[in-house]
Order: sequence, then C-alpha cells, then structure tokens
Amino acid sequence: MGNLLKVLTCTDLEQEPNFFLDFENAMPTEAEREVWLQVDVVLKDARGILDELQAYKGAGKEIREAIQNPNDDVLQDQAWAAVVPLVGKLKKFYQFSQRLEASLSSLLGALTSETYEDPTQHLEREQALAKQFAEILHFTLRFDELKMTNPAIQNDFSYYRRTLSRMRINNLPAEGENEVNNELANRISLFYADATPMLKTLSDGTTKFVSENKNVPIENTTDCLSTMASVCKVMLETPEYRSRFTNEDTVSFCLRVMVGVIILYDYVHPVGAFAKSSKIDMKGCIKVLKDQPPGSVDGLLNALRYTTKHLNDESTNKTIKIMLQ
Repeated sequence: MGNLLKVLTCTDLEQEPNFFLDFENAMPTEAEREVWLQVDVVLKDARGILDELQAYKGAGKEIREAIQNPNDDVLQDQAWAAVVPLVGKLKKFYQFSQRLEASLSSLLGALTSETYEDPTQHLEREQALAKQFAEILHFTLRFDELKMTNPAIQNDFSYYRRTLSRMRINNLPAEGENEVNNELANRISLFYADATPMLKTLSDGTTKFVSENKNVPIENTTDCLSTMASVCKVMLETPEYRSRFTNEDTVSFCLRVMVGVIILYDYVHPVGAFAKSSKIDMKGCIKVLKDQPPGSVDGLLNALRYTTKHLNDESTNKTIKIMLQ
C-alpha cells in the first residue's frame, strides 16, 4: 500500500532525465546480452509482419460476389479459397503479438530490476535494452495505425467464421478449419475487435507484469515508462541532442516511442498520465508533437486523444484537454 501511495502522490518534473539515449547505435553490454538476444529474435520478425500487414488487400471482392450469389457454388468456393490463406496471415499476426508481449515482459524485468537505483540509471546504462523497448513501442503504434485503416481484416475474419459455422452445420469438410480452431478463432476475433489490438496486448502485458511481480514496486515500472517519455521529449526539444541523430527517421521514431510510453503509463499508473501527480510532463510532450511539421503527427495526436484511458477524467488539467482538441 505504501508503494501505491508513493506512486499516487509523487511528482518531480523539475528533475527531468538529461542524457542522450542512442536509438541508432546502442549495442548490448555483456550484462544485457542474454535478454537482448531473446528479444532480438522477435524484433527481427517485426519488419516482415509490418510489410505483410501493409500489403494486406483482403478478399472483399470475392466475399461480395459470394454473398450476392448464395447459390453459386463456384463463387462460394472462390471466396473460401481467397479467405483461408488470409486467415493464416491474421493468425500469424496474432501469434506474433503473444511473442511481443513475452519480449516486453523480459525487458521490463531487466529495466525494473534492482541492478541500478533508479530508472534513469537503467535506461542510461542499459541503452541496448532501452532501444529494444522503444522498437517494440514503435512497431506497436505502426501496426495499429495500419490495422485501423484496413477494414478488410475484420470483414475477412468474420466471413471466415460465418462460413466455417455453416459448413459445420451442414457437415461439409472445411480445409481451413485446421488453420484456426474454434477456441483460437475466439481469441483472434477479440484481438482484432479492439481498435488498437497490439497496444492493448502491450498494456495488458505491462499490467500483468506488475501484478505478477509483487516483489517489484509498481513505481519501478511506471517510473521506467515516464523516464522513457521524458528522455524522448528532452532529446526532441534539445538542439544539441537532436543534431546527433544521423538518420532522419529517428525523429519520427522518437515521437512514436514517446506517445507509446505515455499510453502505456496511462494504462498502468493508478491515476494515469494526465493527473497532476503524473511524472510525465504532458504539456511539454504535446507541445513537442505540435511543433512538428503540419500533418506529420496527426496519427500520434489521435492516439493520445482516442486510445488513452484517463484523458477525459475530471482530474485532467483543462489546458491539456484544450491542447488535444
């Protein structure tokens, strides 16, 4: 209870962490290597997942024709043949979310351990793990942006489930049933029903990490998240740090990570990211976003508006609400 009260009442924005987190070149020390190698295997697959999702076109045409011509067996077969391999992809994306959640848990375990006294030391001295944590958040927001703009995903899966159910009733053989059994279909359906499924997976995973690791004070986790947000903000608004970025994509990477940790913090912290006691300088973070070229961060501002948990709480500062209108 003492730890929880500390989290609820403690705020110290005056002492923002002030160091350069090398998102471009950080390499693991010997102490980081074991966890780094485990997570690296998962992150290597992340790029391919995004490429596949970006290229996902869906079977809308075949499904429409099958629905409009219910007695045409050829069109029914064509729609089914188009949907089954797509469901295989949707299953693959869902299974990847489970691997990503396990990786996040491993990283949180390392970054909240008692190896160092505070989260600033963890992030400064375990930069390779901090970079991987950032890469997971970057992937998560990108995945959800792509999913949100692709209605074919849920339409394809709904059609698959309806058709499979009809085949079972009529005792027809269903080749695709081996791909996804009923229990897995329920879980996949719930996953894609969420507007931001990958972010929900990470939020649930972080909450689960906190509840399962009672020996780790909750503020170790929330402070890790708030420190990461602060580090990103400081690097973005400090010309000396920003000039050290050698890749033009690092700025958008930093912005995406900052928003990702804010959303995670808002889910895990008892009163969220927008309360007075929050250790995240929300006004400063929103200002950094609004200082970017017009139109370049609309998706990130919308993520703060629509995927956070506590923005519309009565306790949220009115200025913050106005800034996000």
